[in-house]
Amino acid sequence: MTLTDRLGIELPILQAPMAGVQGSELAIAVSRAGGLGALPCAMLSPDGVADELATIRTAGSGPINVNVFCHTPPAPDPDRRARWHAALTPFYAELGLDIEAVPADSGRRPFDHAACDTLEPFRPEVVSFHFGLPAPELLARVKAWGATVLSTATTVEEARWLEAHGADAVIAQGLEAGGHRGLFLTDDLTTQMGTLALLPQVRQAVGVPVIAAGGIADAWGVSAALALGAEAVQVGTAFLCCLESRTSAIHRRALMGETARHTALTNLYSGRPARGIVTRLMRELGPISERAPAFPLATAAIAPLRAAAESRGRGDFSPLWAGQNASRCREAPAAEVIADLSRGFIC
Repeated sequence: MTLTDRLGIELPILQAPMAGVQGSELAIAVSRAGGLGALPCAMLSPDGVADELATIRTAGSGPINVNVFCHTPPAPDPDRRARWHAALTPFYAELGLDIEAVPADSGRRPFDHAACDTLEPFRPEVVSFHFGLPAPELLARVKAWGATVLSTATTVEEARWLEAHGADAVIAQGLEAGGHRGLFLTDDLTTQMGTLALLPQVRQAVGVPVIAAGGIADAWGVSAALALGAEAVQVGTAFLCCLESRTSAIHRRALMGETARHTALTNLYSGRPARGIVTRLMRELGPISERAPAFPLATAAIAPLRAAAESRGRGDFSPLWAGQNASRCREAPAAEVIADLSRGFIC
């Protein structure tokens, strides 16, 4: 059975789950066009997840991939938090904000039994994990309703670990990919490879299907990934400006302008490395900083800065997530993006 058969989709194209910039509308549109739509749940409340899944099921658009994080919550570190606040204080003063009012908790919780309780009534056909896999008993619950389990690997070692611990397919995430790196066995960024280097090595190392992600934005990229052994591709950045996405006007302008050519990995916005368009915050503090609290605690102090700057029409402190290839970003229906991506292998 091919991966597309197992996932119940016509085309070997998965829409990357992109928390904060999309919801059910994009997932429905992608699935209706023959790909696999995804619902990112990392920033949604349980009620929010249920509402979005109810909308998707009512639409009857086909299989859905529900994406969750399975990070280990960090222990509070008052000293590191104080250093982080000191680094951000000049920005707070500039915008007339009180850094002492920043809450300590970011609100992002890893996948747990309560989250599983929310998903189970909807029985999503695919559940994908970022930052490894959950505890065995949670994974068993997901598989019990027949879900196909995907997870992200950024190294060969991570791919082997995922296969050994129950992943049904591995997403090989190249260094070009936008958003959060899925790394979980190491924090060493020197281990990270580009998609065309990582993909064939992962394909040789594991027996489960491999999905290529990172830098794929057109039919040529899809064809290259399939030629290197991927059974499907996962595409994110090319969907960010779709009519069905919730990407902000500030983010859209950046994606469709020259600034999108300059991206970098940064830990300033969440505490974990993620690729986005270089912003003022990244330039002035450096994209990677030891002062940033561990994921997801860095987010709390960034949120007020982001909101204040965006209210003034500026993205100085906004996480403008994007991969290294934003060349296909345009305001168009998701179905058009799917058609363009599939042109290389559909007669």
